[in-house]
Amino acid sequence: MMSRYPIAGQTKTRLIPRLGPEGAAQLQRQMTEHTLATVARCQQSRRVRGAIAFTDANLAQMQAWLGPDGDYWPQGEGDLGDRMARAFERSFATGATRTVMIGIDCPDLTPALLATAFNQLDIAPVVFGPAADGGYYLIGLAQPYPDLFRGIAWGTDQVFAQSRQILNAATIPFAVLPTLTDVDYPEDLPVWEKYQGGRS
Repeated sequence: MMSRYPIAGQTKTRLIPRLGPEGAAQLQRQMTEHTLATVARCQQSRRVRGAIAFTDANLAQMQAWLGPDGDYWPQGEGDLGDRMARAFERSFATGATRTVMIGIDCPDLTPALLATAFNQLDIAPVVFGPAADGGYYLIGLAQPYPDLFRGIAWGTDQVFAQSRQILNAATIPFAVLPTLTDVDYPEDLPVWEKYQGGRS
């Protein structure tokens, strides 16, 4: 799971005009905790090891927030693609045979959908959960593909399209999950509001 420490004014900045700096940071906190609960429910029915790739904090801060027993990995430097590729590399280096990466922006992600992503990796080497804004809320790999994170216009509506182009050019098959909505802009907030602070 990719997340960032909820510092007011530095997280969920596109929602600050609606929620204010503190409100946006609180949303980041609640959505992270909601996503962790989703992962925990998936782990009840499938053997999945979880890890949190974090930024804007140190290990002690993450442990104080989300508990001392979590597996916390600093994202490191670079753009989003660099940080995602690094997290995948670390996961496979620790012995994972399948790795699914998610953000915290998609509260409609369910334990069943997470399990489906892992199942799809038994069939295809790559799986995407596309987001309605043209990005993706989930990407899963059966082995590292560092080229998949290079030359992508991160933060735009071209992310998923460009990712597909890279795989098609390399003749690498991929699976696609249902499209869901990320919570990035004020107009997306109704997607989150039905969970009322992360309670599903």
